Amino acid sequence: MGDDGPARIAHLLFEAGTLKNQRRTGWWVAGVRDPESVAEHSWRTALIASVLASMEGADPAKAALIAVWHDTGETRTGDLHHLAQKYLEAKPDARDIAADQTGGVPEAVGAMVRSAVAAYEEQDTPEARCAKDADKLECLIQAVEYRAQGHAAAQRWIDSSLERIATDGGRALAAAVLAQEPLDWVRTAMGR
Repeated sequence: MGDDGPARIAHLLFEAGTLKNQRRTGWWVAGVRDPESVAEHSWRTALIASVLASMEGADPAKAALIAVWHDTGETRTGDLHHLAQKYLEAKPDARDIAADQTGGVPEAVGAMVRSAVAAYEEQDTPEARCAKDADKLECLIQAVEYRAQGHAAAQRWIDSSLERIATDGGRALAAAVLAQEPLDWVRTAMGR
């Protein structure tokens, strides 16, 4: 590793940290004043991806890795709501952003990040498909939570997320989510 390798990795990590401050802008349309951050979304997406990959017979660690890196390009573009994307001549390519973000980092680190982002974009492995479904499931779960908080417009996100879930395990998890309320887990944890 060159002398500046750790410094370039630190830059990448500081940049990724900005996702903790970036809100998922689509929720503003649903009336959510202070929606989740991109980092919060990515964290639960990675958890879901690992669970879903286990259910689907894929590699949970690889699916989680893909999911945790899937939105890191938003450090450079911001979170672009689907309506905003309509007005762009071309959607930014996450692979190009990852290549720029990893410039100068040690090759093993750069290859890992670029590979995870490319896998998500190309959807050519079971783990990538689990990560994509996890992204949709996380949005669905978040929408159910926002709906329970009184944001009736979140139903649109529930419906659109549900339509896009492709795996059997993903559809089963979505049905389970929709069959309960967000705080039902508390009663279970309390033994009631």
